[in-house]
Amino acid sequence: MSTNTLPAQPLTLGGFLRDRRARLLPTPEAASRRRTPGLRREEVATRANVSVTWYTWLEQGRGGPPSDEVLERLARALELDSAGREFMFLLAQQRPPPLKPRSSAVVTPALQRVLDAMPTSPAVVKTLTWDIVAWNAAALAVLADYPTLEPGERNLLRRLFSIPRVRKGLPDWETDARYAVASFRIDAARAGDCPEAAALAAELQASSADFRRLWAENEMRSHWVGTKRIERPGVGAITLEYQALAIDSSPGLSLMVFTPVTPADVEAVALLMSDRAGRLKKEKR
Repeated sequence: MSTNTLPAQPLTLGGFLRDRRARLLPTPEAASRRRTPGLRREEVATRANVSVTWYTWLEQGRGGPPSDEVLERLARALELDSAGREFMFLLAQQRPPPLKPRSSAVVTPALQRVLDAMPTSPAVVKTLTWDIVAWNAAALAVLADYPTLEPGERNLLRRLFSIPRVRKGLPDWETDARYAVASFRIDAARAGDCPEAAALAAELQASSADFRRLWAENEMRSHWVGTKRIERPGVGAITLEYQALAIDSSPGLSLMVFTPVTPADVEAVALLMSDRAGRLKKEKR
């Protein structure tokens, strides 16, 4: 005997708010006087510092999409984790919430193992403000010796626009710089009202005529993917395919992988890594 089942109705913002509200525990004294579980609308509205009328409208699907600020307050009021916060933004605004750059980004051991598992592909982890916070051995040999740099010197944009030897090592510097600025513009927008991103853009506009020129063009790139050439002493030009991948477990961080294109490029990377390992061994003696 077959049974007919109705298709599941898509979850709305109002339904999500009602469901989350019902899951929260009121104070013990209030719970003892109630027949239904969860918080009342008035309690959530007070927690979120919004009017009861406005919150009621949200649960009823009225009043239009709430602002980022209201959604952030609701996320705290409803005690949402990062996944719940993102889901609420998707329901309310059909987009994820603004990413929040972290001043002290944490790279997990698992993520570091991912980096280290790419022996001849330079790979780094960057923040929304383009600070490098993790790397593998190939990156140290090909891109930069990050451990010897001050934290402020590990910023990709500062290196690209402020260090002449970095520019000299990029035969296609103009193309690379244009692409980087266009990608950073998108990252800055994803970060929302981010003082760090705004300060970095202002700093580079003041210190670099090239950055100022490219920033004024207002170009945007949402996907950082392509091919670049790097000149290194002893091996000449290395061609690398690069790809930036978001790290879902750490919002605001992205993994950048540079893959050698030809066997000769792989050999050049291996040679640079061998030379660096040899130098370090001599320094330890």
